[in-house]
Amino acid sequence: MTNVVILAEKPSQAKAYAAAFTTQEKSKTYIRLKPDATFPNGATITWGVGHLVELKEPHDYKPEWKKWKLDQLPIVPDRFYEKVSKGKWEQFQAVKNLFQQADVIVNAADVDREGSNIFYSILRLTGVKGKPIQRLWINSLEKDEVRKGFQNLQSNDKDLRMFDEAKARQISDWMVGINASRLFTLLLQKKGFNQHLSIGRVQSPTVYLIYQRHKEIENFVSEPFYQIEGLFQAEKGSYKGLAKIKEKDKAKVQALMDQHGLKENEDLQGTIQSVDKKTKYQKSPKLHSLSTLQSVANRRWKYTPSHTLKTMQKLYEKGLVSYPRTDCNYITNSEFNYLVNKLDAYQGAMNVSFTPASLKPNKRYVNNSKVQEHYAIIPTKTVPTEKKLSGLSRDEHNIYHEVLATTLAMFHGDYVYEETTIMTHVNDLPFKSTGRREVKQGWKELFPKPSKAKQDKDPLLPEVQQGEDVGARLHIKESMTQPPKPYTEGQLINMMKTCGKLVDDEEDVEILKEVEGLGTEATRSSIIETIKTQNYIEVKKNNVAITDKGIMLCEAIEGTLLSSPAMTAKWESYLKKIGNGDGSKQMFIKQTSQFIEKLIQETPESIQQVNVRSTGEKKQWNTAVAKCPACDSGEIIDRYKFYACSNYKNGCKVSFPKRLAGKSLSANMIKTLCEKKKTRVLKGFKGKKPFSTALTLDEEYKIKFDFGKKS
Repeated sequence: MTNVVILAEKPSQAKAYAAAFTTQEKSKTYIRLKPDATFPNGATITWGVGHLVELKEPHDYKPEWKKWKLDQLPIVPDRFYEKVSKGKWEQFQAVKNLFQQADVIVNAADVDREGSNIFYSILRLTGVKGKPIQRLWINSLEKDEVRKGFQNLQSNDKDLRMFDEAKARQISDWMVGINASRLFTLLLQKKGFNQHLSIGRVQSPTVYLIYQRHKEIENFVSEPFYQIEGLFQAEKGSYKGLAKIKEKDKAKVQALMDQHGLKENEDLQGTIQSVDKKTKYQKSPKLHSLSTLQSVANRRWKYTPSHTLKTMQKLYEKGLVSYPRTDCNYITNSEFNYLVNKLDAYQGAMNVSFTPASLKPNKRYVNNSKVQEHYAIIPTKTVPTEKKLSGLSRDEHNIYHEVLATTLAMFHGDYVYEETTIMTHVNDLPFKSTGRREVKQGWKELFPKPSKAKQDKDPLLPEVQQGEDVGARLHIKESMTQPPKPYTEGQLINMMKTCGKLVDDEEDVEILKEVEGLGTEATRSSIIETIKTQNYIEVKKNNVAITDKGIMLCEAIEGTLLSSPAMTAKWESYLKKIGNGDGSKQMFIKQTSQFIEKLIQETPESIQQVNVRSTGEKKQWNTAVAKCPACDSGEIIDRYKFYACSNYKNGCKVSFPKRLAGKSLSANMIKTLCEKKKTRVLKGFKGKKPFSTALTLDEEYKIKFDFGKKS
């Protein structure tokens, strides 16, 4: 008799597996299945509770590693060991006993890197060796799919490679986190910092990208620009148009008006030179990966990426949607065929009715070669009854409908609209007007209607004829350039995925494309939650803002590889090689160790430039830096975003910026300027190219560059 023991990742997953078979016995730590065609002798399902085991902490290796001390770094054990996670001893012992009794063990954790890690870390700590291991590989928790998966168990070759990849990542993250967090915290505490910094291989570059956006917004100077706008009155209605000029200098715009003998706000006459109408066809969006779903859910309902993943997980465990942690936007012919067969039922569940435009697979959505471990997020064959739908929470209902609508849209007709361009000439000066008219809603009828603001972007134009004369009134329109907007949480997911767009080096861009940016589909939302918990960012009205603590972290890691998305991507690229069998876990850990050594050598000098911020209340900022060089009674005070004289209420206007030409000006630099009127040559200024210069204070107490001074 073969004793089969199955390990699920968590109790809910075990329950979903058991539901596909007949249960013989349930206990606190396992479910026993009755014998059937799949398991002639029955089987036992047990589970982890997420991570039953974790890497040991520094003090588990050496008691002296418990205290944070610079002279203890680097902390790198000769070998890395696991221990049972706190509070999970009972379940671990139950799993260990079952593994010892098993003839065959099945890894039925999630089919991804982390699922492999959870299974093999537990197996290794149980000490059970030499037993056959098989892998359950499914994309859905529907009963049919579960049964089919257990009837077609796979070998564990790929699983072992994924475990090596996951373990290499876990160990290197441990090494970077333990060593870099202690290194930066202890060095900053010498400068008066009174908290702890948490530094991570992926979280730190993510915070740095948010910091870069913060700097773009903070340094942005809004400038006016001028255009000529015309308001035209045709026989069948009015419309607006713009001349082809956009200038910062209003005089140039006025000169164009004068050249054509035109004056503002006078009644003039124009002639319609051309009316161009084009019919355009818009295909339905691609099927959802986790990140596209997270972006849509954040834009539409302000759900955090983490909440969207949790909601998807619940729908997955209810057997209604396919595997959520997928980075793929395609399905295979196999999934397409079952979707076609269930089309009417899905329409019923959504309470819509349309005649499919095509029932043939389209490469935009169906492409076997693009599907690796997991296909796109789609509804399963199980179509929920009205009762089951009404039992879903509001958020589950919203997410399920979004998945259903995006899948059905693949079968619907294109969205068709007519784009109209009118060219109106006034004294030979052409004005362009564009608008659109909806011809056919097509797939868009499945989704909520766009907001009025979005509709106003493409105004409806009146019916006009070529050669028609129209009334015209012109004016010079003044607008202001707008700073970049802060990221929303949904955009943060996209920013992490496409951060290659923010990198200059072509080779780095390619690597970032290959590994799809920072983090993985499964980890991005938890990284965002981590940097929120660490108080590096805060989210207000869905906009992401960096905190004082986040700014200080970024100033500390600036210029190091910890601020570089490309470095993280190169690591991720090598991790993928380990998963494919082309890389070595030992080599990766060795390179991480070398990276930490380099960090320990270089950080003490670079951290001198960091302006230690109080990350508590802003009133703690008012610390004196130097005596005011202009007035006898004042002191130069650190005023959070700049330095200024404490005597400003009595008329002293002396102030200095915190940043100049891309370089932070520390309190010591300002003190030197106030006392000696000049500094030594300083590196790290940024213009078209990086440059070095001394700083001097002129007679009006303004900071000037002094390139003449020798370094």
